[in-house]
Amino acid sequence: MHRRFREALARRPLLFEPVPPSARASPEKSLALLEELARLVGRVERVDAIDVPELVDENHDGRPYYRSGDIRGFAHGLSERTGCEAIVNKVVAHLPSADALAEWARETVERGVPHVVLVGGSSRYIPYSGPSVAEADRICRPILDGADGLLGNIAIPQRTGEAHRMLAKTRAGAGFFTTQILFEPDAVLKVLREYDQLCAQAGRPPSSVLLSVAPVADEGDAEFVRWLGADVPESAERAILNGDEKGATGRSIEHALHLWSQVHRAAQHAGLSVPIGVNVEQISQRHLASASEMLSAFARAIDDDPRAG
Repeated sequence: MHRRFREALARRPLLFEPVPPSARASPEKSLALLEELARLVGRVERVDAIDVPELVDENHDGRPYYRSGDIRGFAHGLSERTGCEAIVNKVVAHLPSADALAEWARETVERGVPHVVLVGGSSRYIPYSGPSVAEADRICRPILDGADGLLGNIAIPQRTGEAHRMLAKTRAGAGFFTTQILFEPDAVLKVLREYDQLCAQAGRPPSSVLLSVAPVADEGDAEFVRWLGADVPESAERAILNGDEKGATGRSIEHALHLWSQVHRAAQHAGLSVPIGVNVEQISQRHLASASEMLSAFARAIDDDPRAG
């Protein structure tokens, strides 16, 4: 039996973030992917929630091009088939107004998905029509509360002042954060320490932070995750790829496991009160097998340390 997501957040939560069907996928193809993912998650009982992203690109004016189809229906279908709670992501910047966001949140709850991750636009220089993330949190929080839902945001450890942003979003209603894809521990550890200190000073319990990891199999993958905004140090890229693409997936998984161990143990040693966990991402349709392998590896490893909290 899968744990309730709300309960899991306090004790090393493990999320899986699959790639949803494209907007152009046929109903038959979408259903086939749904069934395949349901079988995958069914084999890994340690998964605490399925986090379905909204795939959207922007042009130079910030206008969106939606690459994913009906992610709410897809997320609800996965939840029904697996018994695992589902989360959907929403880029709030592209909505026409705050009222449109509130309507989207009510519809999402009505469609059986009470948990959401709200995401901002990709550029600070574009005057988006939708609300800021903190404003969106304040709008959606009471709607989700009525369905016992949880609200999440994205954390970008490399961004200056991120811990202060996280505290502001925690005050606005964010109950958890998923990070950008990580390949080194230093930036996220710095943010965790600062966020923990800020929450203590503010007299607020910190929200859970899930470290996002993803398998990288070749140089194209490394460039793609950089395009997504991840920081991929050359040392990490060399260690994973090593001129041998056949073994890259395995090395990528070992690298991610080592990163988790480093962050987890350092957080314990520092006595941080921030609950941490893992979000395993599938970065493209061709990576389903490697993402499944990474998910299974974390399901085995995440509870290994009996001192873990």
